Amino acid sequence: MGIIKELDQGTINQIAAGEVVERPSSIVKELLENSIDAGATRISVEIEEGGTKSIRITDNGKGINKEDIRIAFLRHTTSKIKTAMDLLTVSSLGFRGEALSSIAAVCQVELLTRTADAMEGIRYRIEGGKEVVEQIRAIVNASIPVVAHLGLTPQSINAFGGFKVQGKSEEAAQRLLEEARAVEEAGAFAVVLECVPAKLAEFISKEISIPTIGIGAGAGCDGQVLVYQDMLGMYSDFVPKFAKQYAKVGEVMRKAFADYNKEVKDGVFPEEKHTFKIDEEVIEKLY
Repeated sequence: MGIIKELDQGTINQIAAGEVVERPSSIVKELLENSIDAGATRISVEIEEGGTKSIRITDNGKGINKEDIRIAFLRHTTSKIKTAMDLLTVSSLGFRGEALSSIAAVCQVELLTRTADAMEGIRYRIEGGKEVVEQIRAIVNASIPVVAHLGLTPQSINAFGGFKVQGKSEEAAQRLLEEARAVEEAGAFAVVLECVPAKLAEFISKEISIPTIGIGAGAGCDGQVLVYQDMLGMYSDFVPKFAKQYAKVGEVMRKAFADYNKEVKDGVFPEEKHTFKIDEEVIEKLY
């Protein structure tokens, strides 16, 4: 019988932290805490290329029951607590049920597990966050329009190891195509393809019926979008390859800030024309 349950909305409202995987070290931390909470006495950590290529955590914990595996990767599902009252006695490192779903949303995840009483183990694989389609479907069913976002997603830049093109290998390209089909089936009315090879984005655009919006994905998408700060040249320290600067607003802004700073320090600003007046009699009557 499964022990992992979905929390009720009241409990979720009290404990939700909006867990976001910011970098590979976040993944290592969350998985190590899971191992410790599972009673592991031996834990092995293997990391390739700083965690951007692969992270493998192996432990001798109690394992996950077969019926619990899929639900374990959904948001706000946990075996640590059942209601908000359990927060008074919680002793585990994790209990919100957010970490695994956050990891699965930005990574390709493979789980190998076996409980003590099981004759054989189980292999479970999640391809790049397909489990998120359940959340998309729920949002759409609540009559809220959804635009999906695939490729280089903002919340996963550090997990991917920086601004890197997504979908360049055969396996990664197939995964992006399957994700696009999955979010369309879940009810998304459009999908943003970010930092994806142009030919792949064009192929995906032809394979699905919903509009594709490209940002660093070539001219083969149905529409285009740019971050206005990049387009207007507001920042000089980093400009994505796919961003075209149509102006140098950043230079104008920096000069304006410098002029303002100097005039305040020199006592030039504010001048009388920038202030409001009051009758002297009012001031004289104050005490």
